[in-house]
Formats: sequence, structure tokens, C-alpha cells
Amino acid sequence: MQHKEIFSEEPEPHLARRKAILKEFPNVRSLFVLDKNMKYVTFLLVIVQLTIPLFLPQNIWVFLFVTYFVGATIAHALFLSIHEITHDVAFKKTSWNNCLAIFANLPLVFPIAMAFKIYHAKHHWEQGSIGNDVDLPSKLERKIFRGYIGKIIWMINQIIFYAVRPLLILPLKLDKWNIANFIVQLVFMVGYFYLTSWFGLIYLSGSLFIVGGLHPTSGHFIAEHYIVKEDQETYSYYGWLNKLTFNVGYHNEHHDFPSIPGSQLPKVREMAGKYYNNLYIQKSWVLAKWKFLINPALSLYSRVRRK
Repeated sequence: MQHKEIFSEEPEPHLARRKAILKEFPNVRSLFVLDKNMKYVTFLLVIVQLTIPLFLPQNIWVFLFVTYFVGATIAHALFLSIHEITHDVAFKKTSWNNCLAIFANLPLVFPIAMAFKIYHAKHHWEQGSIGNDVDLPSKLERKIFRGYIGKIIWMINQIIFYAVRPLLILPLKLDKWNIANFIVQLVFMVGYFYLTSWFGLIYLSGSLFIVGGLHPTSGHFIAEHYIVKEDQETYSYYGWLNKLTFNVGYHNEHHDFPSIPGSQLPKVREMAGKYYNNLYIQKSWVLAKWKFLINPALSLYSRVRRK
């Protein structure tokens, strides 16, 4: 099937809905609070992830089992912890949030937190904008990874494209926080290698790679914005995996109110249900990935773009 780019001349839908909700349901403003548990949960996740290789027996089957079911789950939770923290929902001061995000970054091997903060802000405020929203697959990706085989190769290696694509499409101007993120991560990785040797680094890297495409929680990357219903470009998921991912499944609610922490997003839906109950929802992240793979009408072109 020949796929074509999908363009919209309409503005991204979330600003208008945010204004309408706040006008009709002003009590939603009460949800603009800090998540006081974020720092404690993040600290616990970091410590557990870094400690596991110290006690993990060097048996390949035990290693693979723990890396997939425990390590990858924690790695994805930490990635989404960074996602939350870069919206400044852990502390009042931006600098404290940045420090916590850099700390959460430690088990993720590569210094991604501060770059993610910049790119993710553009994804919110310029959703679908070509050259600015680097969440959109690149032209080269769309041309190469077609059909069932192409899509599955892309999906398995999704974390690599997610990391490299922004640097090629919209190179960052380094600031002090990006430099700090790089230095802290480099120094920590050297120290961690000294402590755990290659075993620890393979565990952390394997956890990160698995969660990019081979793990159930990675389904949110596909489920959030790939078009499965005409005239809708963002989709929510309300299933139990939200408990492992800081409610990132409440994605319409999150885009409507990015400054409301994930812990409060279910309340947004409760208060303003009339704006969400008629939207198409993703019932399963795993099913969303499967449908993306087997449906020839879905591809890397299935995203709304704006010039």
C-alpha cells in the first residue's frame, strides 16, 4: 500500500480543549499541584535498579528473566519519571526538578534527561510540527521501515530512533543543564563499571533496549498518537499498566494539562468526563502494537503533521 503524509491545517487540539474545560469546570485548577511522592518513588526506583546486578546470579536464564520482567519495567518507569519531572511537578523550583531528573537518569546509561525536557516541550506546544516535533518519525524512517517486517524492525529498535532522531532533525544548543547531565552520567557510569564490571552495564543497557520495543509498557509509544480514528490524533489508555507508568496512558488528559501530575490525571477525567468519554480509547497497549504491525493501513506515516 502506498502511504501518504497526513497534514492538518488545524491547530493542535489540546489548547482549545484546555480552555473550554477550565471555563466550564474551573475546579480542575485545583489539580495543579506538586506530586509530593515523586522524589521518593524515583529514589527507590533508582536504588533498586542499580542494586539488582550486585545480587543477580550470573546465570543466563535468570539474567534474561530478571532483565525483562524487572529491569525493563523499572527502566521504563524511570523514563516516565523523567517525563513527569521535566514538567516540573516534583518541586516548585525548576532547578530542583532538573537535579531530580538527572538523578533518575543514572540507571538509563545515556544522558537523556535534559535533552528530553527540551524536545518534549516542543512536542507539547508544537504537536505535529514538521522539524519541531521530533516525536514524528523522520522521512527516512518512513521510507525504509514499511510493511510487516519493516515495522517490526523499527518497533524493536524504537528506543534507538527515539534517541538519535532528535539530534539529527533538531540539534540542541547545549546549556549548563545538558552539560551537567552529560558529566554526571559519564562519571557515574565509569564508577558503576568499576563496581559491577560489564555485568552491570549489560543489565542496565539490556533493560533500556528491551523497554524500547519488546516490553508491554512500550506500547504507549504507538498508542498515543498513531491515527486509528479519523479526526483524532491523541489517544488515552485507562488500563492497569498505568500503575507502572505514572498514568502516562491518560494521554489526552496529559496533553490538555501538562502541568498536572500523572497522579491527578484520573481526576481530570472524572471532573470533565464530557470532554473525554466520547473519544476513542486504546483498550490495550499490547493490542495497539499488534494492530500497528498487522494492519497494512497503519504505518510510520500514520501521524498528523503540520507545516
